[in-house]
Amino acid sequence: MLSTERLRLPLWTADDVAAFRAGERRPGWHADYPRRDDLDATTIWRDGDPWGPRHVVRGVTALGSIGFFGPPEPAADGVPEVEVGYGLVPEARGYGFATEALQGLLAEADRHGVRVRASVEPTNAASIRVLAKCGFTELRGANEEGELVMARPLPT
Repeated sequence: MLSTERLRLPLWTADDVAAFRAGERRPGWHADYPRRDDLDATTIWRDGDPWGPRHVVRGVTALGSIGFFGPPEPAADGVPEVEVGYGLVPEARGYGFATEALQGLLAEADRHGVRVRASVEPTNAASIRVLAKCGFTELRGANEEGELVMARPLPT
């Protein structure tokens, strides 16, 4: 399991995904978790995949999720690359948890020599700040949904 100073980032289990899909509440989940985006992420979940979705847990409470959209694949320049997504319940925003969780996940990607990209709504200033704080300096334009695509170069 990945962890940071204040957070744990456990992978979703089959039981978690089944509960999400059934609309069940689990002890330790914030009242607003899972969010709509978390339910959408169940479609890419694969049991035991270390590149899949994870809970963002502070203390004993799951406040949101973070994860990669599947295993790395070679980008146009041949460098292994993966896309990341994350989100927190509204009550947990503004405390640095998204930045901390993303930094924890990026350390794992770095360990494997994998570059990370993210897509973000151009109006989502908070998420753009999180990405900037985490070193996403390469702006690649927009994807087909109009989201900005940003990448974090591999550390040298």
